[in-house]
Amino acid sequence: MKRYTDKSPNYDKYPVIQVPSHHNKCSVGWENITKQMQEKIDSVTTPKKIMVIECYQGVLDSEVETNIRKAFASATFINSSQAMLSESVLNDKLKADITDDEIFGYMTRFNIDCYFDTEKVEKVRQSICDVKQGVIIIYGVGAAYIQPTYDILVYADMARWEIQMRFRRNEISNIGVNNKTERASLQYKRGFFVDWRVCDRFKKTLMSKWDFVLDTNTKDEPKMVTGEAVIAGLKKAVHTPFRVVPFFDPGPWGGQWMKQICGLDDDQINFAWCFDCVPEENSLFLGFGDVKFEIPSINLVFAYPKELLGDPVHARFGDEFPIRFDLLDTMEGGNLSLQVHPLTEYIQDKFGMHYTQDESYYMLDAQDNAVVYLGLKDGVDSDAMIDDLREAQTTGKFDTDKYVGCYPVKKHDHVLIPAGTIHCSGTDSMVLEISATPFIFTFKLWDWERLGLDGRPRPINVEHGKNVIQWDRAEDWVKKEILDRVTVVGEGEGWIEEHTGLHEREFIETRRHWFTESVLHNTNDCVNVLNLVEGREVIIESPTKAFEPFVVHYAETFIIPASVGEYTIRPYGESEGQKCGTLKAYVRNHA
Repeated sequence: MKRYTDKSPNYDKYPVIQVPSHHNKCSVGWENITKQMQEKIDSVTTPKKIMVIECYQGVLDSEVETNIRKAFASATFINSSQAMLSESVLNDKLKADITDDEIFGYMTRFNIDCYFDTEKVEKVRQSICDVKQGVIIIYGVGAAYIQPTYDILVYADMARWEIQMRFRRNEISNIGVNNKTERASLQYKRGFFVDWRVCDRFKKTLMSKWDFVLDTNTKDEPKMVTGEAVIAGLKKAVHTPFRVVPFFDPGPWGGQWMKQICGLDDDQINFAWCFDCVPEENSLFLGFGDVKFEIPSINLVFAYPKELLGDPVHARFGDEFPIRFDLLDTMEGGNLSLQVHPLTEYIQDKFGMHYTQDESYYMLDAQDNAVVYLGLKDGVDSDAMIDDLREAQTTGKFDTDKYVGCYPVKKHDHVLIPAGTIHCSGTDSMVLEISATPFIFTFKLWDWERLGLDGRPRPINVEHGKNVIQWDRAEDWVKKEILDRVTVVGEGEGWIEEHTGLHEREFIETRRHWFTESVLHNTNDCVNVLNLVEGREVIIESPTKAFEPFVVHYAETFIIPASVGEYTIRPYGESEGQKCGTLKAYVRNHA
């Protein structure tokens, strides 16, 4: 394996937002958790005491139920699943959104009631009404729908990445069905397009009512804090620089760079992805003393969208975080799949998304042989190319160089990829991918005759792709419009600011700063997302000491909420007196 650094890794894989000390109580372990629940129940003075435990999809019911039942043996226990529709009826109801496609569904418009049988719900509600005294516990997805009035509300939340791991380990099913043994990719699709949409809509109606929040992301190591403490942690996060918890995943084309730079497991075959800023899928660690309490980072967007995003961005995107950063490692690996992303009208029409996946490749590192496949060769016959792509699915052969432009790239080049542009990063590159958030809408056209890590061919989407490839994006257009369009926009003592993209069709703007001294930035009421692309470490500070100094290391992505306003970045520690560089992204015209 090549050496990409002579220094020990300092990339922080477990960033934490410390919750203010007056909210610092966290119960750890089922004995302590159920004791705190019991204390809360004992404080209820009515003869009949109702506790609802609402669950996000993916909670290990057997673990939670067993321990709750053990602690409250005399309680009346109701599982929400007993009021749900039968599997066949539910599958038929959701069929149009789940679809028969291998990857893509339709963003559902259903709400939490979609899973339930009206008659069964009424019977359960009547049975609750008939109990005159004692403790009643309603548990599961939609428990708070079945019983919308209660004395205590516990919310069992789940991190999306752990849900995916549980799918892969065949540990959990989607909501209302028993499909543990179904392929993880199909479970993920159903979760992405249906279950998570519904759970998120319902979660937003409950957040202000949480008495307790339950973290069961690590099996048999539960943690619980008050809802008030979670909100206090989120409120702190939205007024300070912060990082979400990154996660790493191997892939058929994955490389070796992140193993060294990020300090990852050498025994893994490779690491292909680092999801370093995808708030819909990443987590936040809230710190309660030495305890890390894990919640989905999307909760912050739901709780404080204006403060996080800024008023103009919130007006445009609602409570969605529109900017995504991730790392793609092909060092000593393979080419990414040859792919294209849908145009805005196509993603709206076919999948129910509001905006599409425009993106760019920033070359965080690159070997001498690094290339990017981008746009088309001059004079390409579109019908012939599509025919060859179709045939490649049976012959295993496709002449990429005949149809697709191939351009050398070096470290710190920035390649712009508006939707509809065919593209692919080659081997021996370390890509910082900056894109709009709808991140699963990649139409793979050719995957270099290889299988996924599950031993199956990865799904190819030529029929979708042919409808969105922009055939006029050939060599002259690529060189003029999207290939490393860097211009200096400002400079001063110890700093240079450059515009690096994105294309005029894309709503994200990026600016690169080189600096040896402190540089003043301003969010201008727009969330800023940055990555340290050069330098060992830097420190982010408030000119008015509005937040605590925040240290960032090489290749780490960090978020500056819109509410922060002015902040400075300067070289720090081992990087003092040296040239450092950050790449900043924000929504164009709003910063």
